This record gives sequence, C-alpha cells and structure tokens, in this order.
Amino acid sequence: MITLKNVVLRRGAKVILDSASVSMNPGEKIGLVGRNGAGKSSLFAMLNGTLHEDGGEFYIPQQWRMAQVAQDMPETEQSATSYVIEGDVVLLAAQAEVDASEASGDGDRMAHAYMDLYDSGAHDAPARAQALILGLGFKVSELDNPVNSFSGGWRMRLQLARALMCPSDLLLLDEPTNHLDLDALVWLEAWLQRYQGTMLVISHDREFLDAVTDVTVHIERAKLTRYGGNYSKFEDLRAEQMALQQGAYSKQQDKIAHLQKFIARFKAKASKAKQAQSRVKALDRMEKIAPLLAEADFTFEFKEPANLPNPMLSMQNAWFGYPPPEDAPAGTPPTVIVQNVSKSVLAGQRIGILGANGQGKSTVVKTIARALAPISGEMTEGKGLNIGYFAQQELDVLRPADNPLEHMIRLVKEVTAAGKMGNQPTREQDLRSFLGNFNFSGDMVKQSVGSMSGGEKARLVLCMIVWQRPNLLLLDEPTNHLDLATREALSMALNEFEGTVMLVSHDRALLRAVCDEFWMVSQGGVAPFDGDLDDYQKYLLDYAKRQREEAKKAASAPAPAAVATKTVAASAQPAGATGTSDAKKSVGKRDDGPRRQQQSDNTKPLRKELEKIDVRMAALTAERDSLQGVLASTTVPAELAQSGKRLKAIDAELDTLEERWLELTEQIETAAV
Repeated sequence: MITLKNVVLRRGAKVILDSASVSMNPGEKIGLVGRNGAGKSSLFAMLNGTLHEDGGEFYIPQQWRMAQVAQDMPETEQSATSYVIEGDVVLLAAQAEVDASEASGDGDRMAHAYMDLYDSGAHDAPARAQALILGLGFKVSELDNPVNSFSGGWRMRLQLARALMCPSDLLLLDEPTNHLDLDALVWLEAWLQRYQGTMLVISHDREFLDAVTDVTVHIERAKLTRYGGNYSKFEDLRAEQMALQQGAYSKQQDKIAHLQKFIARFKAKASKAKQAQSRVKALDRMEKIAPLLAEADFTFEFKEPANLPNPMLSMQNAWFGYPPPEDAPAGTPPTVIVQNVSKSVLAGQRIGILGANGQGKSTVVKTIARALAPISGEMTEGKGLNIGYFAQQELDVLRPADNPLEHMIRLVKEVTAAGKMGNQPTREQDLRSFLGNFNFSGDMVKQSVGSMSGGEKARLVLCMIVWQRPNLLLLDEPTNHLDLATREALSMALNEFEGTVMLVSHDRALLRAVCDEFWMVSQGGVAPFDGDLDDYQKYLLDYAKRQREEAKKAASAPAPAAVATKTVAASAQPAGATGTSDAKKSVGKRDDGPRRQQQSDNTKPLRKELEKIDVRMAALTAERDSLQGVLASTTVPAELAQSGKRLKAIDAELDTLEERWLELTEQIETAAV
C-alpha cells in the first residue's frame, strides 16, 4: 500500500502539497486528475524518488518494482525490438549474471544463473517486445529498423513499449496517449485493463480514464481527495460534494449573520451582555466552511463565417500521397497513399476521419489543407473557401522567441497580404482583448512562446485559427496538449460552429460530441463508415489482433532447414506431381537439356552442402528443444549449468548455419537464372 499522511511537498517556493493525505491499495488503477500546474507530475516525482517530501509521512513498499515512461528522446542505432527488450530490467540482470557466472567458472552459480534467465522469459522476450511494438502502431516491416530512423513521436511510443515491457508492481504513466493514434490507444486500453499491478495514470482523455481506472485522486489547492470510481464517477461525486459544500456554506453564513445581528443589537445592554458574549464565543469557536471557489472556466467561440460555399470542396478521382524526394533520381514516381477518391464536402457537415495507423488520414487532411498537392485527379474548392487548419505538428511552426501578441500582429499582416481580411479586429488593443479570450492576459501576451507549456501553445494556435473566421475547420489531433477543461471548451465551440468540421482525433469524447458521420481511410481508399465509435473500436482491436497473429506466424515460420527440406523434396517429385509447374513447362523443350545439365553440374556441390546443413540444423533444433525441457524440469545445479552452456553454443552454431544456408540458397537461385 502507498500512503501519504499530512505530506508537505514544495518545488522551489511553490507549495505543491500542504498536509495532504491519501492511500492507494495494491492492484488499484488510479487516475490522477487536476488542472495544469496543480502538481500531478510533482507527485509522480515524489513516488519515483526524484523529489522528497518536506514534511509528513510517505510510504511505498521497498520491494515494489516500478516502471515508468522515460521522457528523454532515445538516440541509438539499436533495432526497435532490441531496444524494447532492454526495457525488461529483470531479463537484463539475469543475462548479466549468466555472463558473470560463466566468467567465474562456478558451476553452482551458472546453474542458478541459467535457471533465473529461463524464469525471466528469455525464450519469448522478442515475441513479447514485438507484440508491444505492433500494438502501439508500428508495422511488421519496422520491427528491426534502427530507433534513430523514427521520428520523435514514434520514438516516444518505443519508450512507452519499454515501460510496458518492464515487469512491475507499480506503473506510472504521465500522459501516455499524447503520441498515439486511436488504434494504438484502443490497444493500450486493452493492455492496461489486463495489467495486474498498481497503476497511476495522468491523462486528459476522459474515455481513456473511464476505461482503465477504478479510483480517482483529485489534486486541488495542494490537497489530495480520493474518489471511488473512474473519471465519470468522480465528476458525479464531486458535483454532489460541491453542492453539499455550497449548501452547508450558505446555511452557516445565515447562522453567522443571525449571531452577529444579535451581538450588535444587545452587546451594549447590561441585561443581555452575558448572552451576547456567549454568542461571540460561539462565533469564535465555529469551524468555518470554505466558500466554493469554482475553477475558472475557459470558453471561446468561432465567429460566424463570412460565407458558406456549398459544396465546400469537391474531389474527383483524386490520388493523395507524397512527391519523390528532392535528391531522388529523375523519373522516380511519387508515393501514393490514398487513391481514386471521389467525394464532396458540404456546408455544415461534421466529419470524423477514421483509419488505422499509417492508412493515410493525415495525408488526406494535408492535401485538403493545401499543404500537399494531389498527385492526380481534380479538387475543386467552393468560392470563398477559408480553411482553418490545425496540424499535428502545428506547435512546431510557432516561433519560440516571439510572444503571442507578435504572432497575432504577424498573422494580421499575412492575412491582409493574401487579401483574405474580413471584419476581424486589427488594432493592437483589439488583438490584446482577443488573446485575453484565450486566457492570454496581462504579462502573458508578452511572454515568449518557447517558455510556454504545450497546452498554452495549443491555445495560441486555436486563437489564431478562430481569429481568421474560417468556414472549413481541418483539425488533425488538436487535443494532444489540451487539458480536460480546454477540450470541453473546444467541443462546445465546435458544436456551435456554423461551418464545416473535418476532425482526426484519438479523443473519442470529442469525436462523439462533434461528429455525426465518419469517413474510413483504409486499404488505399476513402469510404463511409456506417457504424459508431464502439463498432470502430471493435474493428481496431480485430485489426491489431490480425497484425499480431501475422507477426507470430512470421516468427514461427519454418526454419530455413525446414524450407530447404521442402525444396529438396519438391525437386525429387516426378514430373506432373503437384507443385512442379516449372517441370511441366519444361516438357518438350529438348533444347534446354544441355543448359539444364550444366546448371545441375554447377550447383551440385552447393546442393550437397545445403543438404548437410539441413541435417545438422535439424539435429541441433531437436537437441535445443530437449535441453529447454531439461532446464524447465531439473533442479540439479551441475545439470543446469551444463545444459545452459550447451544451449548457448547451439544457438551460436544455428546462427552461423542459417547465414550459410541463406548464402547457398542465393547462389543456387542465381545459377538457375
């Protein structure tokens, strides 16, 4: 059990926790919620030992193993699979002990080391790591790619996979969904629901919290309050608590007013002075109920568009993708992602764009937003189309050294130069007031964007989009850095928006609240999706399951020895037997006889060597299976040590033989051409 009793925690001069108390039981899945800056990440830092309490009592079981997502960007040439396997610290320690025991020559130590290595799951570690990697949205072809070859968001997914790979009693997850698409998010939910340890998660995704948590801890005004239930239950309970508090406060204020009135009326009268004094003492002893200080709500709205062309956009046989790289050879074709799209976008539509990772959702949005040119086909825009585009990487285009006011002034100049100015306010005071609507008030309008949080940057981008009065909103993962209150404000603003919305998001609450139809980007095309988001979640889970099964089949495919045996067996079949289509084609072609005889003579030594390798690999594989059975059943130290060393030697020899098998196969195929 984790307990905090009257804990005081400071970061610099700021008091994060002030006499805060809470308990967290083994096996509970806890959502930690609170406004940005309330101290959620600081509490995580205390749990993992980075920060220490300044007062009170804090206890966490010493024997608990802890896992959390590293926040640094990995820089390594390791393959994705190897990098994730290293997240299993128990396996790494067991392997290190095996190496040390072998160097020492101590038989008993080697026996225990190999037993621990087997118990730590060394035999299936690659399969476990690859299941995590595929679940988080990577392709089978990327499993062995170097970590450095992936972009920042994908590397952070690998950091998440490493944390999940680590055996743990306590799992700390700080915004784990920020870099995930909806398909990876659905998979992660299913994985966390099966997690057996204690979990604390910080997230601004209400449906994710509802799916994976059964307890909620709310941090507010340096206090911790525990609620039984997920986020939705917490909201209901807190609303009841707030109503009770407000009622109790009102009643107490009435009582205080009555006492004060009595004191004021009778304190000067000798006959009533004693009673008045008694009421003064009662007033002093009264434990005051705090007034309910509602959190400052954030709301905004999209102004009515200047015009609403209908249709907004028409696409006929449009092909979407990417042009060849600048350094590509002449004649290199473009990369096609989505093809043959014929659809119209009408005024007032609310379209959610769905699709598994890598299918082309962002490519479609970028092309509509004019960030990419269509490869072919026609795209006809309605007269007066004004697009407000929020890209996934939109925060990166903000200028870190500039402040919000400078961003708005530059935007005014750009819109004016493009001839798209409507009735937007343009004076500096008007721009300051407009920024104030998005909580950029006072000194914040002069604060450099580089020093702001991700949520503040996202609000600035939203502010700049709203100011332009668009009639078509293209939003690609707009909520990645927004807290729950801002997500709610965005949802309300989109529902009141009179233009058209096209939305890509892993925030299902936002999709449910805003969209009334869905497009599915899949298998190189775009088609209507007739189900709801629950149907889509089932589709995504089935899709992820198929991917894992394909990866498992590939991993358990026959070893090269088995494949070679089949090849040799097939070549020995009589003409006309099943699988001998090449032999059938050669019937009657007497002219090929000398050439084929020459090929056979040239490859005969290679085939003989190949057959010997097949036999040797089959024998080694059988011996390896037998040794693994011994390791799983025996407890005799000498036998364990001997079996472990032999198993290591077999694996090394098999690796060498497999490489030679591939070389021979390639030489035989080349000679046959």
